[in-house]
Amino acid sequence: MRALLVANPKATGTTARSRDVLAAALSADLKVEVAETQHRGHATELARQAAEDRVDYVVALGGDGTQNEVVNGLLANGPGEHVPTLGIVPGGCANVLARSLGLPTDPVEATAVLLNGVRAGRRRTINLGRLSTADQRWFTFCAGLGIDAATVQRVERARHGSRQVTSWQYARAATREYFFHLDHGTAPLRVSRPGQPEVPVFLGLVCNTSPWTYLGERPVTPCPDASFDAGLDLFGLTGMRPLPTLRIIAQLFGSGPKGKRVLSLHDEPEITIRAAGPLPLQVDGDHLGEAAEVTLRSVPRALRVVDAG
Repeated sequence: MRALLVANPKATGTTARSRDVLAAALSADLKVEVAETQHRGHATELARQAAEDRVDYVVALGGDGTQNEVVNGLLANGPGEHVPTLGIVPGGCANVLARSLGLPTDPVEATAVLLNGVRAGRRRTINLGRLSTADQRWFTFCAGLGIDAATVQRVERARHGSRQVTSWQYARAATREYFFHLDHGTAPLRVSRPGQPEVPVFLGLVCNTSPWTYLGERPVTPCPDASFDAGLDLFGLTGMRPLPTLRIIAQLFGSGPKGKRVLSLHDEPEITIRAAGPLPLQVDGDHLGEAAEVTLRSVPRALRVVDAG
């Protein structure tokens, strides 16, 4: 069987050693080609070509952004039996997708788990989310419009090409967005479902699995019931005054948020978020630009992945 290893050399936790170890290990069972990404969007191009070439496996070595690009390349022509099985090896900061699939955060350990899955032929098929934007972007674990995407945008601007980024940088950026850029008196977003009225919210996070992200090693769970085997979940806040918001943030590190200001949706086939004007948009932790409205849909059984077991 054939495999393409897509490696992002600029990812926070990716090194030439981890790439070479993974390639050598995969070569024991598969005919492996290695490709390093050269620019943003390159992983999508490589994965799309691999799908067209009927490669059996595509393995993504990098962070969540790299893995999202690979997924979008694999599904460029939609889900189906022709799509290669995706393998994940974490090499970024948060590594949400890898952790959600039960993989260790250490690339070498994750490689061993991945190889065991390949050798045993273990696969699982997961649900994904898809946006209604022009490129109909796929997402694996989260998407958001507004303050969370503005936070991602702020961190990306601050990096200035540096490989290093930490969870605490995101926490500081979110704090700045909250205190200096959010109008606490007027909800900037409207959330709706088919056949249901709109609900004004200050924050609307759409999740395809849980946790939403990690702060260091601590999982952040705004949608604790979200799952790769269900539709989309949403965590919204209808108010963001400081003290109630702090209490809700504390709940995100436990069993999940509760309270009269919390809007929770579970297992939804479609969710629409609207704003009065263009706001930052993020998908799987990457800033994608701005949008004034986005509809997010759950696509059942969209992609096969190597099962960690």
